[in-house]
Amino acid sequence: MADWKKLAKDLILADGYIERKETDLIKKAILADGVVSKSEAEFLIELRKEAPKAVQEFHEFVLDVVKKAILADGEVSAAEAAWLEKFVTADGTVDAAEKKLIADIKAGAKKSCPEFDALAKKYA
Repeated sequence: MADWKKLAKDLILADGYIERKETDLIKKAILADGVVSKSEAEFLIELRKEAPKAVQEFHEFVLDVVKKAILADGEVSAAEAAWLEKFVTADGTVDAAEKKLIADIKAGAKKSCPEFDALAKKYA
């Protein structure tokens, strides 16, 4: 069986740049069922990490998908907090958009663990 994730990444990254049209196609595929899964978020994170360049819309979409995946049940667990911290610190810096992501998750969470609360305080 073919590895569809590898194939999709290879096609999207063939020219080294995620363009607006590719971003629109990715959005359509990820949002088709109305549910954003953690595996879809992880795929987008990998894609973002491997893309030499991408339009701003793509980066914004990835952040939105991560937020939706974490807030799917309204709670932020310790595992999700660790996963989020690994994501936002992957490039060695936490930028303004990633800080906003953490603040938005904090504001949208019905319940959060102490690990996430510490993360939110650290990057506030």
